Amino acid sequence: MKSIHDLLEDAIRVRASDLIVKAGSPPILRVNGRIQLMDMAPVTPSEAEELGMSVRLSAARDRILRYGHEAVPEEEPTAFGRESLVDEQDLVFTIPGLVRVRGSVYLQHGTVAAALRIIPLHPYTIDELELPSALKTLCTLRSGLILVTGPTGCGKSTTLAAMIEQINRERRANIITIEDPIEYVFEDKLAVIQQREVGKDTRSFAAALTAVMRQSPDVIMVGEMRDLDAMEATLAAAEVGHLVMSTLHTTTAPAAVDRIINAFPPHHKPKIVTQLANSLAGIIAQRLVNRSDGSGRIAAVEIMTGSPTVCKLIEEGNTGDLPTTIREGSHYGMVTMNQSLAQLVESGTISVEEALENTPNVGELRQLLRQAGVLT
Repeated sequence: MKSIHDLLEDAIRVRASDLIVKAGSPPILRVNGRIQLMDMAPVTPSEAEELGMSVRLSAARDRILRYGHEAVPEEEPTAFGRESLVDEQDLVFTIPGLVRVRGSVYLQHGTVAAALRIIPLHPYTIDELELPSALKTLCTLRSGLILVTGPTGCGKSTTLAAMIEQINRERRANIITIEDPIEYVFEDKLAVIQQREVGKDTRSFAAALTAVMRQSPDVIMVGEMRDLDAMEATLAAAEVGHLVMSTLHTTTAPAAVDRIINAFPPHHKPKIVTQLANSLAGIIAQRLVNRSDGSGRIAAVEIMTGSPTVCKLIEEGNTGDLPTTIREGSHYGMVTMNQSLAQLVESGTISVEEALENTPNVGELRQLLRQAGVLT
């Protein structure tokens, strides 16, 4: 069996986003969102355990290099036996000159398994990802809340990193990121970037967001708004005049607004609605679709900006009217998911079939494609 580093090299060669190892199956890759087996013999239980051990040792090595032996919390498990895998933890390590890896080593059917997400050593730019230019405009803002939303594996972290890198290259700013774990590692360019990891550099997202107010930030990036405390602190940071970016798991931009408001108990909602209406700069909802030439995937992107109409609808509780406002809001840089899919079809980037498979509203998309002359 190859080493975990060799398997990762093979995965990178075919542009896989994930590597999965489990006993009884060849190593598994996720390429362009689809699962495929590597042309290898099935992994034995002992080989799976050895590969899992290698991942955990690599993560422990990186942690020691960063914090030193004395900085590793005493309560962290030091044993690498199966019993220590019952409580899964995110593991991160870097293979110098090759790749950064975020992974989980766990038990399934009593045998060791691992799932590894492959992260480039350097963040992509907005142009490299072929994202809409409206994202660059959002990056010029000095305050407000920007959210990137979408299902798991849709590239939210990659888009967020590209926006941070855009600011890093364009203006002098103090950028503070709060992540669990740290994924993309940034190098200072015009900006100064401080990256804090939950559990290592700070106790929680909420604790870090409370402390960040005393750290002279211009831009704050929160890896994910996971709970009410993190949501509340994120909104507060945006409301007092910082540019705050974060991610959320919703499929559309309007749904992100409802998700935040409905997460709070009734007596808190009026305050949250006001904060959101006053601070919202933009919400980016994306999903990855396959290119028609088979060269990979591209993001179809819905954008809702904090226009006066959007903010008024949020404040009045009329979020059901937000989709119409997005559809008619091109002047403010807004675009619906269907409009984005239609544009990708018109440019020949994706096929009609791919667009129809990913649309939230088939009838509306068909109408847009007919208007563009793509469908008859």
